[in-house]
Amino acid sequence: MFRKADRSVENEVLSALTVGFSADPFMRWLYPEPHALLKHLPRVMNFFGGRALDHGGAYRNDDFTAAVLWLPPEVHPDEESLVAYFEESVAPEKHAALFATFEQMDKFHPQNPCWHLAFIAVDPSRQGKGVGSALLKASLEQCDADGRPAYLESTNPANLTLYRRFGFEQIGLIETGEAPPLFPMLRQPA
Repeated sequence: MFRKADRSVENEVLSALTVGFSADPFMRWLYPEPHALLKHLPRVMNFFGGRALDHGGAYRNDDFTAAVLWLPPEVHPDEESLVAYFEESVAPEKHAALFATFEQMDKFHPQNPCWHLAFIAVDPSRQGKGVGSALLKASLEQCDADGRPAYLESTNPANLTLYRRFGFEQIGLIETGEAPPLFPMLRQPA
């Protein structure tokens, strides 16, 4: 049902993730206009989690209605490109809150090597049918086989229950007052 994804299906994976994040509180705060979201979010996702496509941490289903990007231990986002792109594509009045959010994210990210769940999403037309749970379960097997913790920052409080069901525990709260909150979560290997 799920298979690894690489750069040969990059556009399909990033499109699936973008559609899945179309109602995400944080992403819509960044890009409230639909055109801006569709234009910029795939590049943001690529800078933040695209290296998963190069390092065996990306999965998708057959019809590209669900996808996940896991950054393996010691693989990190392309922060330099991401910051430059945010400066160019996000409204200037949001920069202070956005970059304060990223500073807080750095404080919660585990110091020891871990798997970092950059993005997981299901097409809204397929949500509520167990696809996201199945994708998360399948992709967590890689983390467990590696014996490393898994870490994420949820941008949507509606997803916290799902993550808790799979053993993630909230380890803090990322708030700036202007941007929607993020929820850092950690899961020990099973």
